[in-house]
Amino acid sequence: MTTTAIVMMLIAILVIWGGLVVAIVNLLKRGDAAVGDIREIEFHRDL
Repeated sequence: MTTTAIVMMLIAILVIWGGLVVAIVNLLKRGDAAVGDIREIEFHRDL
């Protein structure tokens, strides 16, 4: 593999794992509060 390919692979890995870490930290801080907000929106429909 070329140096460019390795650098791009490392950037892609960091983006994927970084997003996972951010999502986990967000869930730990906010808990299921965000899920509750989504459920309220689903049940409040204008007919």
